[in-house]
Amino acid sequence: MGLFNKLKKAFIKEKEEKQVEPLLEEVIEESTDEAVVEEQVEEVVASDEASSIVNESVTIEDLPTEEVAEETSMEVVVEVESEPVTEEVVEPINEVNVQEKYDKGLEKTRKTFKERMNELFANFRSVDEDFFEEVEETLIGADVGFETSMRIAEELRQEVKLKNIKKPAAVQNAIIEKLVDLYEAEGINEVNDLNIQPNALTVMLFVGVNGVGKTTSIGKLAHEYKQAGKKVLLAAADTFRAGAIDQLVVWGERAGVEVVRGAAGGDPAAVVFDAMVKAKEQQADVLLVDTAGRLQNKVNLMKELDKIKRIIQREAPDAPHEVLLVLDATTGQNAMVQAKQFKETTDVTGLVLTKLDGTAKGGIVLAIRNELHLPVKLVGLGEGIDDLEVFNPNDFVMGLFKGLIEEE
Repeated sequence: MGLFNKLKKAFIKEKEEKQVEPLLEEVIEESTDEAVVEEQVEEVVASDEASSIVNESVTIEDLPTEEVAEETSMEVVVEVESEPVTEEVVEPINEVNVQEKYDKGLEKTRKTFKERMNELFANFRSVDEDFFEEVEETLIGADVGFETSMRIAEELRQEVKLKNIKKPAAVQNAIIEKLVDLYEAEGINEVNDLNIQPNALTVMLFVGVNGVGKTTSIGKLAHEYKQAGKKVLLAAADTFRAGAIDQLVVWGERAGVEVVRGAAGGDPAAVVFDAMVKAKEQQADVLLVDTAGRLQNKVNLMKELDKIKRIIQREAPDAPHEVLLVLDATTGQNAMVQAKQFKETTDVTGLVLTKLDGTAKGGIVLAIRNELHLPVKLVGLGEGIDDLEVFNPNDFVMGLFKGLIEEE
């Protein structure tokens, strides 16, 4: 099933739940005959529309709760203030938790995108050339990228003519479908998982300009691997700023992992060499290397990163296994500019997108995939130490466009 079809299925399910919930409540509240309650509740539950809410709790205030629970064939969970629920709460599976994080983390982006769509269709008169220009401007304003916006508008032109689409809801759904289909097509064969070595040391370099959340991301990932039982080391190779070294040390203490460091202003490659030696001595599983991000001098940055790579490859010829560029999602198109510059400077294998929960510019993920063809590997969906997640393209699309499908 395609991503857009999953969105439509979620939209239909949500619509059915909203229609059936009041019906079930009305059946229970209006009847005082337990036999009638049993018959009517069973009829509602048996219907296709009620299939999605069979397991939801129902509160009965005006009926003898014990008799209803005993005599009805449907299991009814009764909430009574004086008798708090003592049943063991089953922890939801991790996938559900992650999807909830995406939904919450993309709330600002989703709200802003919906507002832009509403503004676009508030002035809807006819599907003419002026309208398509407004579509382009709306998408560019939503940070989905210039090239992506132009492409979507052109494809929409063709589809509107082909299918003779006139209703605003149908046009909006067509825009969402085009965005999702393009995003899905550009992601074929894309690898979003981190390149972890199962029985050897995994070395990851982190690059990015100051202030994007690079050191914080390293600390959060170190915590995650430590919690998973892995032996983790950090290398403070951003020696250009003393503050960067101190910040990484703080994160190392917080995550409970050792930080290999040198003097401020020292040779970053020397720090990496010490870290590689220590990682082999301690049989570490993961080494995360923080590096400087002085984009204003690309030549020096490139030489520095090349030297670091050579040092690493002396000890592990197939390393580094990831070169992760950290971008701040709140900067929108500026993050695209940084990605292009770093892509020219070094061999970036993937992106870490931070602060996704604090911005309305989450559409930048669409632009990154469609225009840069770099896989997003990690996303920051909150400020907590556990809120750095491996990027899931499906969860992202569901979180970004959830609730934006319109009834035609």
